[in-house]
Amino acid sequence: MQFGQTLQAGKLVSRYKRFLADVRMDDGRMLTVHCPNSGSMSGCREPGSPVLISLADNPKRKYVHTLEMVRVDTTWVGVNTSRTNGLVAEAIGGGVVAELAGIETIRPEIKVSAESRLDFLLTRGDERIYVEVKNCSLAKDRAAMFPDAVTARGAKHLAELLALRQTGYRAVVFFCVQREDVDYFAPAAHIDPGYALALREVASHGVEVLAYGATLSPEAITVVRPLPVQLDL
Repeated sequence: MQFGQTLQAGKLVSRYKRFLADVRMDDGRMLTVHCPNSGSMSGCREPGSPVLISLADNPKRKYVHTLEMVRVDTTWVGVNTSRTNGLVAEAIGGGVVAELAGIETIRPEIKVSAESRLDFLLTRGDERIYVEVKNCSLAKDRAAMFPDAVTARGAKHLAELLALRQTGYRAVVFFCVQREDVDYFAPAAHIDPGYALALREVASHGVEVLAYGATLSPEAITVVRPLPVQLDL
């Protein structure tokens, strides 16, 4: 996924009110930017961290800049979760995801119950595959982890995927890892033990757990490689 612009560099001052961040630009300006990430951003919110921000096409937006990446040690970390589904759709459509090869259609935002939607319905001939995508920015000891905060919504999505699997459909939870300093994926049981248990349980009943890592640069983010999944607690 190309940004289509030159991202601007600065340093994070603070992230607050969930969807806002203050950034001191390299030219000295202080900007309040949109931070499209509903998680805690644990490990990616340290004051003084280098950041990259984009400029929106819509000049009427209240906050015309968006926080895209935070530098953590030697790697950029993608924190703009509004890009995650596009990254995954691009990877599936481009044949990067071996487990989902040959997909013919990708339909977004599929209603599966009165209260829930899942991110994608994929089709391949008569086969229907339901996919829920999660952005992964947290890492510890070379493990990419999710979630970075307790997530009742995430557990609900797992229950929806399990119900679909038990009906006979393929069901997939896909962790898009937007950082390069990791070797495998594991649930963050130290943050949300209930989610970790639920993930292990649905996997034991046939819900597929996929994790893919991305490369990141100021020009683009691209999903490129599968990561081993470790569900043992």
